[in-house]
Amino acid sequence: MLKKIFKSKLLPQFYLILFLVIFFGIWQFFVNIGSINPFLFSSPIDIFKDMFNLFATGEIWPHIFVTLYASFWGVVIGTVSGIIVAFIFGNIKILADIFDPLFVGLYGLPKLALGPLFIVWFGISITAKIFMSTIMVFFLVFFNAYAGFRNVDVNLINMMKLMGANRLQIITKLTLPSCIPWITASLRAGVGAAVLGTIVGEYLGAVQGLGWMVMTAGGVYNITRVLSCIFILMILMSLLDFSVKKAEAIILKWRPAVD
Repeated sequence: MLKKIFKSKLLPQFYLILFLVIFFGIWQFFVNIGSINPFLFSSPIDIFKDMFNLFATGEIWPHIFVTLYASFWGVVIGTVSGIIVAFIFGNIKILADIFDPLFVGLYGLPKLALGPLFIVWFGISITAKIFMSTIMVFFLVFFNAYAGFRNVDVNLINMMKLMGANRLQIITKLTLPSCIPWITASLRAGVGAAVLGTIVGEYLGAVQGLGWMVMTAGGVYNITRVLSCIFILMILMSLLDFSVKKAEAIILKWRPAVD
């Protein structure tokens, strides 16, 4: 059995599971002997019990749904708007020259500083979380897509012009396909940024969501619940990243694989 694992593509997953077992085992051991204060760090057994109860009672599902709902729309709106703006800037140089410093400045702003504005504008409704999530995704997609549009091979463009291609054909047959790898690369980071934006929004004002659960549990020093929510977020992010990688593999199946 072990020989099959070591010869298969499951080897990284095997090492990951082994690392987690050792990590949690050491953590639990030091809690048991009193070297780690469970009030400050909890223990793996208590965390797993709390996670099991959250799922068994169904308490966690509405909060997961709210966080994923806001993150989903953040990814969709942020990606679409980022691609559209990047396409416009990539084809109209004067606009890029005018607004590029502004976009760089906005991108450099701590998004947490914008949170109170969104709460004032949209209240503590789901709209504020979607807007925060959208902002986080937009800039990641915009800068990647813009770089893709600006780095299309000029020789290929000139070749298509010599073959009689019009502007629309150049865009649909060359420019957009050339930018797909840039856009898909930004999506993996964008998904994480979307969830981060939603969590920040829930921290600032919410009545539901995983961020709200973390904030509420931290307010009463329930470290076990805080870590349970953090681990649930890590699992969700891993599943989302896996889904994006699979989608990327399907979209870019024409690209030669690199071993």
